[in-house]
Amino acid sequence: MSEIRLYVSTTEKKAEQILDLMTDAFEEDDLAIATTEVDEKRDIWEASIYLAAAEEDEVHLRFDALLKPAFSDLAIQREIIPDIDWIAKSLEGLKPVRAGRFLVHGSHDRDKVQPNDIAIEIDAGQAFGTGHHGTTAGCLETIEKVVRARRVRNALDLGTGSGVLAIAVRKLKNIPVLATDIDPIAVRVARENVRRNGIPSGLTTQTAAGFHSTAFATHGPFDLIIANILARPLIRMAPQLVSHLAPGGSVILSGILAAQRWKVLAAYNGAKLRHVGTIWRNGWVTIHLDRP
Repeated sequence: MSEIRLYVSTTEKKAEQILDLMTDAFEEDDLAIATTEVDEKRDIWEASIYLAAAEEDEVHLRFDALLKPAFSDLAIQREIIPDIDWIAKSLEGLKPVRAGRFLVHGSHDRDKVQPNDIAIEIDAGQAFGTGHHGTTAGCLETIEKVVRARRVRNALDLGTGSGVLAIAVRKLKNIPVLATDIDPIAVRVARENVRRNGIPSGLTTQTAAGFHSTAFATHGPFDLIIANILARPLIRMAPQLVSHLAPGGSVILSGILAAQRWKVLAAYNGAKLRHVGTIWRNGWVTIHLDRP
């Protein structure tokens, strides 16, 4: 079934305000929302919500009611999104991305790697994580800071997707890394990317739903846990995630819209973690916490 995108065109400032409203209104519905720059010179942005066709009538009414009080001049527009692999399609021909010393690039851009780069080769595929999204780039920058400044003897990449973050840790430091995902396709993709990046050992990929797998107890507790997922599951799993963190360990969380950061911070402060810092990228945040 084709997906539907409902959106409004407006300025960057209004798009961010609408995104905050949508985050609160649709947080319990597991619907994807986003803002996108359309025309930089004319300051045209789109605030969008993605949904299944069967949900359109109800969501359209709610979206319209959300806009009316302050944005009654904006008209909701509609786009049908065909059933194609949008991850691969959208990443075709993307340029390499720098995040700290890391350079994430496709196989067609190997010649862009400089002598001091920590290069990670990730091609478009069926799993999330190429460095182009603000959450992945934010995690890469934070990983470099944490691994260089703190004692990290082992790490967990929870919800690994393409494996890019696990690969980054392993390339930065020769320590054991566990990379897990609930999706077996993502784990297969991550395993292939590990091989492609010349990592012969020390990085374990495994399919695991939540923290029910024995892999976490076998490989943990962890000095560094990275979870680039979404705000709601991060909040829900806070007690379990922290239970697998070693004393003095660090946690890097992302997949969090800026408007959701306070709820995530509250959940992890409640689990006795301390906020160290936050990186902002295109409306998303990456949060670094530790266990004092």
